[in-house]
Amino acid sequence: MNGEKQLDPRDFRVSDAERSHVVNVLQKAIGHGLLSLDEFTERTDRALAAKTRGDLNAVLVDLPGLTHSDPSSPVREKPVELRATMATLKRDGKWTVPRQLVVYNRLGSTVLDFSEATIAHSEVRIELNCGGGTVKIVLPERASVVSDAVRMTAGSVKDKVGNGPGRPRFVLSGSVTAGSLVIRRPSYVRIGNLMFRSPWKITRAAD
Repeated sequence: MNGEKQLDPRDFRVSDAERSHVVNVLQKAIGHGLLSLDEFTERTDRALAAKTRGDLNAVLVDLPGLTHSDPSSPVREKPVELRATMATLKRDGKWTVPRQLVVYNRLGSTVLDFSEATIAHSEVRIELNCGGGTVKIVLPERASVVSDAVRMTAGSVKDKVGNGPGRPRFVLSGSVTAGSLVIRRPSYVRIGNLMFRSPWKITRAAD
């Protein structure tokens, strides 16, 4: 619904692993002379007590090089790499989406279906490195996409979603050479009490 409130990424809850990671970052900061021992102790206590990403980011905000430009993340995350060489690579169903993906596709087929995935970020960045292969991206209903930065050489792109105010926003970059890129949402057809979805999935329709 249009009146539905969007959750600020800074309000997302954090895990024990994220708290521990920030404490490790603070230890590096004290080693570089950026914090005194008292400051380190105080910030460590705040990090361990943090409940949201905004709380964690506040602990690092004045430490140069230790914060991420996206306020939904307290530290820079390493991109997750996916590779397909003369093979088929598929991610669909209920999978957890990282903030950054790098797709290497050589004469293969890559399908990234985000329609049922868990996405905790307001923006997801996907870098394409595709040669002679196909990449199909299926986005959630309310998502938007920016694909202008993708370089196409002897290839084709079909963007059936387009940019807009929707969230999460998917930002695509990189290159596709002698291949194809398709960006779409899932489509549905009801036959009796069954609902058929493309990409294909059959569920029982609500009465």
